[in-house]
Amino acid sequence: MNIASSLTHAAGAAFSQSGLLLLAACLAGLATGLVHFAALRWNAGLYVKGGAARAATIQIARFALLVTVLVVLAKLGAGPLLAGALGIFSARHIVLRRERAAS
Repeated sequence: MNIASSLTHAAGAAFSQSGLLLLAACLAGLATGLVHFAALRWNAGLYVKGGAARAATIQIARFALLVTVLVVLAKLGAGPLLAGALGIFSARHIVLRRERAAS
């Protein structure tokens, strides 16, 4: 095996791992966003019905989950953080579209 082919193989493996990491980060962001925005609707309903203590607890939990996922992704690097943010924004779009269709 010559040097050029081993470098190409190493670069391909790194790109593959990087691509999988970005995909995993995007999917983690999507899942987190779906939970976050679905809980937001439920949370708003609790505030309207007068369950402020329970609603505040759920709101803190929503933000704690979101912050935890974003901090973990940030520790992995800028690429995973941006991929996770893309997943979160995609989840927002999905939830909003679903809610508009239901109304």
